[in-house]
Amino acid sequence: MKSFFSFMTLLLIKGLSFLLFRYKIEWPNNNKNIAWNDVRLLVLLNHTSLLEPLYLGFLPISFLWQLSKKMVAPGADKTLNRPLVGLFYKIFSPGMVPITRKRDDSWKQFMDAIYDDSIIVIIPEGRMKRKNGLDLNGNKMTVKSGVAEVLEGLHSGQMIIAYSGGLHHVHVPGEKGYHFFKTLKMNLETFDIATYKNMFGADTDTDEWRKKVVADLQHRLETKVPVLDE
Repeated sequence: MKSFFSFMTLLLIKGLSFLLFRYKIEWPNNNKNIAWNDVRLLVLLNHTSLLEPLYLGFLPISFLWQLSKKMVAPGADKTLNRPLVGLFYKIFSPGMVPITRKRDDSWKQFMDAIYDDSIIVIIPEGRMKRKNGLDLNGNKMTVKSGVAEVLEGLHSGQMIIAYSGGLHHVHVPGEKGYHFFKTLKMNLETFDIATYKNMFGADTDTDEWRKKVVADLQHRLETKVPVLDE
């Protein structure tokens, strides 16, 4: 029953997003034929807003159905504990696991929630970028090591790296105004998980391997995010 309500909510978001916004989706590596049924990991880079579910508007319905049943995602506990926002995220994503900013049992609970057929969705920066390009505390946006730990446990399937153009032109965190009929930009790259992991050496259970993964994603965050025209 949870998956049914999740699917209907995802469809509603997709429909409203498609009506209220335009999309400019590009594939830098020219691979537009994504095998959606084989996607195991979706990495979103450039986290700027809690409105990122708007990007559901361009996803195929068949993939939304898979997400409603199999999605597992870490979510900030302070966001999921909000009365309205938290409820919304829990409805459209029953597999969202609340985590804290600390390395405590909450991260282990998220990792334990991942099964062989799960579709993991993760925002590896772990916090939102403000309008000045920094996080809430004035720090540079950086990729955290958790994404490497997730990748370490995956051995097959496809990974999508989704580079968000950002949503500050729709809504700036902390401000009241919302702007509709804007263009949402995103670049997509797909990788075979095993091939991507082997790019950094065979010893995937080492700190050195994890650091290489984080460094690669950090470089992608800084160089491959689409630039907004508005």
